Amino acid sequence: MAQIDELLHKMTTEGASDLHLKVGVRPRYRIDGDLIEDGDTGALAWEDLERLTTEILSPEQERHYAETRELDFAYGNPNIGRFRCNYFQDWWGPAAVFRRIPSQVPTLKQLGLPEELATFAHLHRGLVLVTGSSGSGKTSTLAALIDVINENYRKHIITLEDPIEYLHEPKKAIIHQRGMHYDIVDFETGIVDSTRQDPDVLLIGELRDLPSIRQALVAAELGTLVFATLHTNSASDSVDRIIDVFPHEEQPQVRTMLSQCLAGVVCQVLVNRSESHGRLPAVEILKITPAVANLIREGKTQDIPNNIQSGRNYGMQTMDDALRDLMKQRHITPHEAWLHSRNKSNFERAAGRESAARLGLMPS
Repeated sequence: MAQIDELLHKMTTEGASDLHLKVGVRPRYRIDGDLIEDGDTGALAWEDLERLTTEILSPEQERHYAETRELDFAYGNPNIGRFRCNYFQDWWGPAAVFRRIPSQVPTLKQLGLPEELATFAHLHRGLVLVTGSSGSGKTSTLAALIDVINENYRKHIITLEDPIEYLHEPKKAIIHQRGMHYDIVDFETGIVDSTRQDPDVLLIGELRDLPSIRQALVAAELGTLVFATLHTNSASDSVDRIIDVFPHEEQPQVRTMLSQCLAGVVCQVLVNRSESHGRLPAVEILKITPAVANLIREGKTQDIPNNIQSGRNYGMQTMDDALRDLMKQRHITPHEAWLHSRNKSNFERAAGRESAARLGLMPS
């Protein structure tokens, strides 16, 4: 057994989501959002860390890491689980981050996500964006949506991932999962190739640049149901990001294209539970109604939040609505809702009451 497996095993038993390794410090586990030192392991020397990380690499991976000093891949041990691994260099030497991937594809209910998200899995075409910061659960949400399709439709699903994380067993659907650097050169080429492979559904791990965004829009226009992620923090920011990446002279055409093929945006953040350890998602949901499509076409994306607010009958909700619902159900504290809210004044009174109660200045 590789030495790194001991740390990864402890990671799973401690319920950690991530393991951080850095020269000169003890390993640290991310538990409920905080980085906690491993008290049983000493600070790692350069040689220790190189040995821990390189022993699980294939010769090809080792060559790539030696040349670029950066490597992203998936590692699995049947007795421990699967992990997304990122190796890199900093000022002090080699470093690594491991993220735990659950062995089973989660359902939307298990993730604590709104049932309304399942409607995106029942679409037949269009572009659906799942957005949020790194570590906000985007990959798990996409895996759950793909599983809904896999359970219900006889379709051809292609995923383009960097790296492949959740492994999908074919149910009603047939699924091809393709990994960066092994099966595809880059997302742009992977998308172009996929459009020739008769896909019904295409999952793109990340829209990173202009070429991949352009090809994703083309694939959605051709009638494929496309799921993709962006590192943006709101639905309106996601629309702006797609448009702004194009040259100025192309943006009017892109706004029209996006207004016709964008089906929805899911923006999520993980918040700390109040009643127990762990975190759960708060989710903003945008669905593209004729009114929203018109705003995108006319370049009035600043008005999208108002349309989300008034679109609850269509299954939409703002991030503040999601946080308020979680707070009313006592799943999160008022202070936690305030920390992640967009309009903090809406939560200041409740957060203030909670703080005062903690200090004994008023009853809770």
